[in-house]
Amino acid sequence: MLKDHSSLKVAEFLLQIKAVVIQPKNPFTWASGWKSPMYCDNRKILSYPLIRTFIRHEFVKKIEAQYGKPDIIAGVATGGIPIGALVAQEMNLPFIYVRPEPKGHGLGNQIEGVYEEGRIVVVIEDLISTGSSSLKAISALRKVGLIVKGLVAVFSYGFEVAQNNFSEADCDYHVLSDYNTLIDQAIKGNLVEPNQLESLKSWRANPSTWTPKV
Repeated sequence: MLKDHSSLKVAEFLLQIKAVVIQPKNPFTWASGWKSPMYCDNRKILSYPLIRTFIRHEFVKKIEAQYGKPDIIAGVATGGIPIGALVAQEMNLPFIYVRPEPKGHGLGNQIEGVYEEGRIVVVIEDLISTGSSSLKAISALRKVGLIVKGLVAVFSYGFEVAQNNFSEADCDYHVLSDYNTLIDQAIKGNLVEPNQLESLKSWRANPSTWTPKV
């Protein structure tokens, strides 16, 4: 669990702008079909200049602390593209981005931008759930000879499946804030009722089979 000031502040901002919405009594349905008491849309960060700037600075600090200065910043489409471009600008680095699949027309690119084999890359993502989309992008970067030092995301649900997936792919990753930190902030802000905590914990432990209590 992240407990430093910056992770708490990121969680506070995400709740403040409703980038993360928690509603156990009226759960969301994800594209995967999973039922979830929480929905995260970090693209809302872009609409708030002060919060956008704070997030950008936190990304730069995290990257420099964990990986030093890479040669290239890469964003995962689509949520990691705008945030990644902001981070690349702040660090005065080239920026590229990775599509889920190669284009079906034109040049058929999966990776957009200019890069050379052997360059060191840090990947930017907005959200980690299972980690599958992030790791597809990392695989694509490795296939063209880029050296992926790691990935940094705004937020992670902290699912065990994501930890296992990143471990199997031999890829390091870090986040600005996480599920437990966000729940702590939601409790402080009276956004979560005490009797909802059990449901939230059970969802995080088994998200694919979770069903809301009626």
